[in-house]
Amino acid sequence: MQTTEDLIRNVVQQVLTQMGTGPAPTNGHANGAPKGPSGDLGVFSTVESATAAAEAAFHAFRDRPLLDRKKAVSVIRKICVEQAEELGRLELEETQIGRLDHKIAKLKVSIPLIPGVEYLRTDNASGDAGVTFTDYTPFGVIGSITPVTHSLPTLAANAINMLAAGNTVVFNAHPSGRAIAALGVQKFNKAIAESTGLENLLTIIDPPTIETASGLFASPKVKLLVVTGGPAVARAALGSKRRAIVAGPGNPPVVVDATADLDQAARCIVEGAAFDNNLLCIGEKQVFAVGSIFDRLMETMPKYQGFRLTAPQIESLTRAAFENGSDGKPHVRKELVGKDPAILAAHAGVKIPASTQLLYGETGADHPFVQVEQMMPFVPFVKVPDVDRALTLAHASEHGYGHTAVLHSRDVAVMARMGKLMDCTIFVVNGSSLDGLGGEAVPSFSIAGPTGEGVTTPLTFCRQRRTAIAGGFRFS
Repeated sequence: MQTTEDLIRNVVQQVLTQMGTGPAPTNGHANGAPKGPSGDLGVFSTVESATAAAEAAFHAFRDRPLLDRKKAVSVIRKICVEQAEELGRLELEETQIGRLDHKIAKLKVSIPLIPGVEYLRTDNASGDAGVTFTDYTPFGVIGSITPVTHSLPTLAANAINMLAAGNTVVFNAHPSGRAIAALGVQKFNKAIAESTGLENLLTIIDPPTIETASGLFASPKVKLLVVTGGPAVARAALGSKRRAIVAGPGNPPVVVDATADLDQAARCIVEGAAFDNNLLCIGEKQVFAVGSIFDRLMETMPKYQGFRLTAPQIESLTRAAFENGSDGKPHVRKELVGKDPAILAAHAGVKIPASTQLLYGETGADHPFVQVEQMMPFVPFVKVPDVDRALTLAHASEHGYGHTAVLHSRDVAVMARMGKLMDCTIFVVNGSSLDGLGGEAVPSFSIAGPTGEGVTTPLTFCRQRRTAIAGGFRFS
């Protein structure tokens, strides 16, 4: 029987070879990240040194007032806003996926909205038997695996949430986003040390390898694992002996019924699916539209810079975008993940206007672009006879990930049916997928569907501690 350690090692091997956009550097720091000795502003070469530094930092951090947590969170937000253009450019240069304007927006617009210390609370109850307080307290050292799709935004958002909760963190970045992750940790740590005098609240293992990921999963100093990634890394985290919070994969479907505002639906589909070239796990990946409005919806898409591919063009793009794996199933070719529409269009054999935001076209429900989370700015549209069939196919295409689903409809009964059927962490009605992390709620770059925590906040990274004072303690 395969041991848990072997399982983790094998799965992490898969993770490190998936979704990269090129070979990761084997030494030093690329794209401007300072190269320094082990322990330079939080960068360590081994799991042991990184976790030891994080553990020592936690013991110092836990004795500090909440004001120091606020200061740490504040400087991270400030760096992300003020240096968004530089950091966004460095991330794009290293990872070679996504769009520069959206890389910048994730840092400048989203990170300031990530909740901090203000999100913490103390619950209390009092009565004749006394008073009971329930505090939300830190776990200690958190081990965090971050993806290549949003390397620095995920790291920054998690750092804000986790530090606000009073924890320290050891990061293990995806190899193809290691340099920008290390640079972010160094910048954040320098500013935190200047404002609080505390060092190594954030640490990172560089270079990240199969051994460092496995070692982080097994380290006795790590009290909580937080993993953001695809199915393989999610399985590895769930197979470890540590408690894990897992933000797993998604393949968000969109249903458009006969009552929908088609202009709004088209605008929202383009807005969500085109963002950062569809790298967001919440992004619209496939659309099921009822036949009575299908043609009108397709004709509305160009109004919002959508470009329709013909059946032969889709076939050409599919051959370029997928390859059959050893399991006989189609797998995404990493070379096209997060690439611009013009690059995909070239593989489809067509030249598109420079203003194009998103490619789209009609396919069958069993098409690879429908069934596989492809993270490219092409969205397949499937024509269905009625909303019942749309809901059935949408549910099947999401594969039970329980991540995100989108509906465009004015029918409240359809809203209720789809919400219950999909049972997703995020369900957006009459908006773009981006509204699922905006509007009146807080954003996050780690959405824990597999383990049930949902959109992560500082409270996600806390344990509850009850204090009971026995006897009467009332003043009224």
